[in-house]
Amino acid sequence: MPGLNLTRAEATERSQTLTVESYDVTLDLTASEKTFASTTTVTFTAKEGSSSFIDAVTDKVHSVTLNGVSLDPAKVSDGVRISLSNLDAKNVLTVEADALYTNTGEGLHRFVDPVDSEVYLYSQFEVPDSRRMFTVFEQPDQKANFTFHVTAPAHWSVTSNSPTPEPVAAGEGKSTWHFEPTLKISSYITALIAGPYQSVHSELTSSDGRVIPLGVFARKSLMEFMDAENVFELTRQGFEFFEAQFGTPYPFPKYDQLFVPEFNAGAMENAGAVTFLESYVFRSKVTDAMVERRAITILHELAHMWFGDLVTMRWWNDLWLNESFAEFMSTLAAAENTKYVDAWTTFSSLEKSWAYRQDQLPTTHPIKAEITDLEDVLVNFDGITYAKGASVLRQLVAWVGQEEFMAGVRAYFSKHAWSNTELPDLMVELEAASGRDLTLWTEKWLETAGVNTFKPAIETDDDGTITAFSILQSAVAEHPTLRPHRTAVGFYDLATSGDDAGKLVRTHRVELDVDGASTEVPQLVGMKRPALVLLNDDDLAYAKIRLDPLSLATAKVHLKDFKESLPRTVVSASAWDAARDGETPAREYVGLVLANIGFESDSTVIMVLLRQLATTLHYYVAPQYQQETALMAADALWALAQGSQAGSDAQLQFTKAFAAHAQSEAQLSTVDELLKGDVVLADLSIDQDLRWELLSSLVAGGRADQSVIDAELARDNTQTGQLAASAASAAIPTREAKAQTWESVVVRGDGANALQRAAITGFTRVWDTTLLEPYVAKYFASLKQVWAEKSYETSSTIVTGLYPSALVAQSTLDATDAFLAELGDEIPALRRLVLESRDGVVRALKAQAADH
Repeated sequence: MPGLNLTRAEATERSQTLTVESYDVTLDLTASEKTFASTTTVTFTAKEGSSSFIDAVTDKVHSVTLNGVSLDPAKVSDGVRISLSNLDAKNVLTVEADALYTNTGEGLHRFVDPVDSEVYLYSQFEVPDSRRMFTVFEQPDQKANFTFHVTAPAHWSVTSNSPTPEPVAAGEGKSTWHFEPTLKISSYITALIAGPYQSVHSELTSSDGRVIPLGVFARKSLMEFMDAENVFELTRQGFEFFEAQFGTPYPFPKYDQLFVPEFNAGAMENAGAVTFLESYVFRSKVTDAMVERRAITILHELAHMWFGDLVTMRWWNDLWLNESFAEFMSTLAAAENTKYVDAWTTFSSLEKSWAYRQDQLPTTHPIKAEITDLEDVLVNFDGITYAKGASVLRQLVAWVGQEEFMAGVRAYFSKHAWSNTELPDLMVELEAASGRDLTLWTEKWLETAGVNTFKPAIETDDDGTITAFSILQSAVAEHPTLRPHRTAVGFYDLATSGDDAGKLVRTHRVELDVDGASTEVPQLVGMKRPALVLLNDDDLAYAKIRLDPLSLATAKVHLKDFKESLPRTVVSASAWDAARDGETPAREYVGLVLANIGFESDSTVIMVLLRQLATTLHYYVAPQYQQETALMAADALWALAQGSQAGSDAQLQFTKAFAAHAQSEAQLSTVDELLKGDVVLADLSIDQDLRWELLSSLVAGGRADQSVIDAELARDNTQTGQLAASAASAAIPTREAKAQTWESVVVRGDGANALQRAAITGFTRVWDTTLLEPYVAKYFASLKQVWAEKSYETSSTIVTGLYPSALVAQSTLDATDAFLAELGDEIPALRRLVLESRDGVVRALKAQAADH
């Protein structure tokens, strides 16, 4: 990987030397199963007599011609870069090369559908992988016009950033698609998706009167499950909202959304040709949380068409703003212009919990991170870049006002369309629109790391009237910054009459600025103390909260009784933080979740609570109580499944959670009976995906072997089935099965990234953690070689997925520390990933010590 790196200094120097104008790229996708022909002609200006380089990750370079002069590929190309010397003021470079298909989701990914053996291709270029498909100056500030000519099998569809042209016959069984030049965009958002994809089409009218064609694409074997009308509806709602908010019409000529196999991320904002992972095509019943997540992702990628594609960061240190803005705007659009009116509850439960977790790691960093090279940016696709940044943008909107914020954004788009910017370019517009000086805000929020904690200090007289109220703000010693916040305080009491009788309802709210170690709230003095005082009501601020003793007592009894989902989620998050920080016993948190989750109505909140419950059971409960607590929790989840409304989202989630936690003979027998149909829950369909989850539970519990997995795969020989079978096989609780999986993933590197991820999930799914003990030494012994020989996507998956997190012991920390000491600062990105994994064990040991 070092040869693939690019430093910011190199990129800056290159931009000072040259400016690209256009690319003309010819691709032949009919050459072989391993390589494709890639010919690129680049037109660019440069300082006369200067030298530079262009990026080209190739299998073989056949020819390099610069300004009509043929250069020796053996001398100027090393398979990653092509050196260019003695440049003219205006230059034309042509490179003829063979490039490699990948199965890692980087560059041009090639997939063969097991259902019909058809080949499907798609590109994934963020951060630095357009250079795997064509020759390119690979950095975001070198925007250009791209023209693609693609030869492929005649029965394929071929999609790119420009509208798809009519193909031209190109020999037996082949056609060529000649695309019109793109508008001026960065290379990482160019795209090619090719194969016998099927599609559904529609259109909408943009705010400037243009008719924008819409397309939704999926593989032939999945298209029957594609809910295209739902995708189109959300797209129209997003267009309407964003065009109005941004004051700028949609910038591209069409908008295609393509669901592609073995995708590494959730989606990618290619200009006018967005790619999504196929898990968003629902072939079986999925949770409402998953459907909402697809909606948010659709809106997130659409927001990028303006913020990221129309106006693009100059360098990757502003990646956070690109992603945070799309994350914030997608939730705002969902809450204000779709049926997902409780989207901020989802945001609080999912995104903010991710942000808080990331921000408490030893590797936390300021939102505005220093990105010195490509390896830096690859590890910064994290909870700070996405979730904390979006949370802080929400805080900024509360600080300056939503109308003022949007006015600044509109000015920003008007001034910088089709160009590259840096953070100050946005902040100056927000200052002008709001009248607020954001210098100190920027310094404290964007240039420092860590999360603050709010605690109330309340004094009352004998009859419960508040005589003093202040908000105490604290920070950890490692990140001591106290920040300015716009927040709210809510008072909640149990209603005694009417439709809300028995519910915790808000009776009073004060919104205010909080700054420094203590902020007095005189507006609350003289009021009757309520049953529950909630700091950060409406979840405006990015801060952990703690409840005062009386409010905590109310919450423990009445968490389920909140009338609204958002305050309930904020209180739940506080309880989770306390358990995770080792401030309250883990088993107390388990009890809180199990006593209240059956009353939760928000699907995403249920999903997150179940994830946190699993983490608590596996890692935070003291070892001497783990077995009994786990068995009790599984029984409780089964009772919740049985007691849920027939056919409900909660019923499905509780059934899946029960199967995941089932380990006693009685519990596994229930799972077996569910799978066979001997036990039936009303209106719960045991569809194919649920069959795999139940079967995997039996495998992990030692009640099903490889022959049963093979039989199920024969029943479901699809890509989804193959992934499920891979995970199930790796979960077989024998030393032989673990050894086979290790050999396949780490040593041989069998299969695509998606298969390896599935196998890693199964490998670590054990009830008997002694099965994993032999792999601690092997793991650390293999890391440097894995990092050196495999792509970033593959190596990072192995590093994080196979870290011995399940072995919560000092010996795991000792082995980690020995490796880190030997590694030193040699590979910063690898060091960071290992440090983050180590922190999970440190936190688990602390939590276990508190669970007494």
